[in-house]
Amino acid sequence: MEPQTRFCTSADGTRIAYATMGDGPPLVHVVGLAGNFELFWEEPEARRWMERLGQGRLYIGIARRGTGESQREVEDISLETQVGDLAAVVDHIGLDQFDLWGGGDGAAVAVAYAAQRPERLSRLVLWAPYPRGADILSRGQAQGIIDLVRQNWSLARRAMADVTYPSGPTEQQRWLAGVMRQSISPEMAAKYLKFQSTVDVTALLPQVKAPTLVLHRRGDRSVPSRAGRDVASLIPDARFVALEGDIAVAQHGDTSYLESVIEFLDEGRETPVSPEASAAVDVHTILFTDMESSTALRQRLGDAKAQELVHAHDSIVREALQAHSGREIKHTGDGIMASFGSASQALDAAAAIQQAVAALRQAQGGHAEPVEASLRVYIGMNAGEPIAEEGDLFGTSVDLAKRICDQCQPGEILASEVVRQLVAGKDYLFADRGDAVLRGFEDPVRLYELRWREA
Repeated sequence: MEPQTRFCTSADGTRIAYATMGDGPPLVHVVGLAGNFELFWEEPEARRWMERLGQGRLYIGIARRGTGESQREVEDISLETQVGDLAAVVDHIGLDQFDLWGGGDGAAVAVAYAAQRPERLSRLVLWAPYPRGADILSRGQAQGIIDLVRQNWSLARRAMADVTYPSGPTEQQRWLAGVMRQSISPEMAAKYLKFQSTVDVTALLPQVKAPTLVLHRRGDRSVPSRAGRDVASLIPDARFVALEGDIAVAQHGDTSYLESVIEFLDEGRETPVSPEASAAVDVHTILFTDMESSTALRQRLGDAKAQELVHAHDSIVREALQAHSGREIKHTGDGIMASFGSASQALDAAAAIQQAVAALRQAQGGHAEPVEASLRVYIGMNAGEPIAEEGDLFGTSVDLAKRICDQCQPGEILASEVVRQLVAGKDYLFADRGDAVLRGFEDPVRLYELRWREA
């Protein structure tokens, strides 16, 4: 199963993205610089790494503010606000206790949270941590890198990738440079480099109560392994494991250490959490709406007008949900996920949404081209028996509905074969769109377009 990206709002209003995958005891992962889970999933080794952590547990990866799928170009990236982002995610999901993994400068965020909220943590894993930024970069070194980032981001990305993979391979160096290009702006990268070089959690380390595993590769050139050893020495219940190799990121290189991590996380855990015990399973018809990405809208229309468009979309969708007994599961940032007790209700709501959008575009058309005339909505749906947990729905049936939505053109409603069969004999017009190969699914999926204009 591929990870699902969700969003929550931090205390200062910043939208934070997090990816979830698997079922079982929760493991929250605060990634290092420029985490982007969609790009991670597309890279084979990173994908296998995530899949292993998602076996028998609920993996939750957090994209740091200003990076990846989270809200870009934020002003405040202080340790306090980043700890607040972590707290917002775990509170949004409703986790009482969980394991926590922090990598690189994300380890500082994990340490600060562990020190402040010891009752919430079961176990802590730290990858290549350091007590103080000044221990790994002098002020002059840090400023030199920051200046390079602002003056020549392309060269800076290549240099950072070379340090991360000092012995290669070149394919992974290019991959990381590409991930940084797509996941973080030069100005945000400069801010994070300043954060890395100035953060200091030395005083917090002795306050960490959770059993802790510290992992560090001996040849790491971005953070010397002695820094990781120093971290472990200051945490009361910590063990340090030195790994061979020089690749700085956890997802690449020899990842056989993961078996030791899994054993550590499972120590003292009597029985695994059963997915079946989390909630009763019912048949749902899952509907996803989507619109042009918020980032593209803001670039094309500006922040204020793009937000007007989002509000127009939300109002139309929620009115249709109310009229057709749908339940909003969550806002996805560029759309809404909803659930219905019957396929008929979902199809009626979908048609009502597209009819309302078409009416709005027609009413707002003309030479002035107001913002409402830019609204275009995509709708995809599937039916099945998802897992219900904490007000959210998970599982293959949900993943398929989202992938079907991704296949839509503006103004289309696409449904799976299951949905079409559930309303067989009723007055709905479908056009057979044939088989589609959807990301994350091995077998082609038959798609049907609801002819809502005729309806």
